[in-house]
Amino acid sequence: MSAASQYQFKSVNYTGMQPGPKVIVMGATHGNEKCGTIAIRRVMEEIDSGRLHVAAGSVTFVPVVNPLAYEKNTRSGDRNLNRDLFPKAAPQDFEDHVANWLCPLLAQHDVLLDLHSFNAAHGEPFVMVGPLDNDGPIEPFKHMREERALARVLGVRRFVTGWMAAYGGGVQRRARGNAAELETVMRYGVGTTEYMRSTGGYALTLECGQHLDPQAPEVAYRAIMNTLAHLKIVEAPAPQPVPFEEMEALQMVVVHDRLDAGDTFSRAWASFDPVEEGERIGTRADGTPVLAEFSGRILFPDTNAGPNQEWYYMTRRNPDFGRE
Repeated sequence: MSAASQYQFKSVNYTGMQPGPKVIVMGATHGNEKCGTIAIRRVMEEIDSGRLHVAAGSVTFVPVVNPLAYEKNTRSGDRNLNRDLFPKAAPQDFEDHVANWLCPLLAQHDVLLDLHSFNAAHGEPFVMVGPLDNDGPIEPFKHMREERALARVLGVRRFVTGWMAAYGGGVQRRARGNAAELETVMRYGVGTTEYMRSTGGYALTLECGQHLDPQAPEVAYRAIMNTLAHLKIVEAPAPQPVPFEEMEALQMVVVHDRLDAGDTFSRAWASFDPVEEGERIGTRADGTPVLAEFSGRILFPDTNAGPNQEWYYMTRRNPDFGRE
């Protein structure tokens, strides 16, 4: 267990003279994902030097959300901050202390841009986007159009939707009708963007590239600048949305669990690898083949998953994204 008193939290706010939305931009939610921190510090330096001016609304920068994980250069301090993100009356680990500071801060804002990077050796940046407007029990939402309009100007062409619905389907299957267990485990799926939406705002997670890719901080910087321009926080030309014909929009459809430690993948899968219907994904411990139920792309394959944990997700094209 970490001594929380060894660390401190830092946020920096810039407020313009004119009314406008309240935006929060965060880096290092996971401590080894530093592209957002680099980009945020670059933008702050431009504001502090006078080269960039906050004209309306406000922007709050959190260069390092998780200082323990950042210092250790690891994904987590004591646990994954981007799960079960709620204030805790009796904080048990370092990330609980982060949540007790971060959640009230998020609730003071209208829009969140959370900057991440990924471990895979190759792959292009992508943005995780929230649900359609709905009044359902999993993730009620009412800012779909604003959120998707922002996603389209971040500077990337790949969009992924459906996290909570796909995750929730897996939870329901594991809970087998146990309502108390279902609620507990569904809470585990709540990270920064899901919490932000629960407060009435909207939010995007941008995966800027591989952790050490020198271009990842540039992707993060461009996304921050485009966000500030799009929301008219700064006086700058409105960024142009990526054309529909250049977009790759994917819907997370289903999660498959690893049922036994002996379940194995058929090869070293990476996120966004294409998969054909009927293609062998892996093999169960008893020799049963695991086949793709439809053509699409695999997402978040986890060779280290334990029994009855998320093993991989399947996605399919979402041609209606941005047109709803």
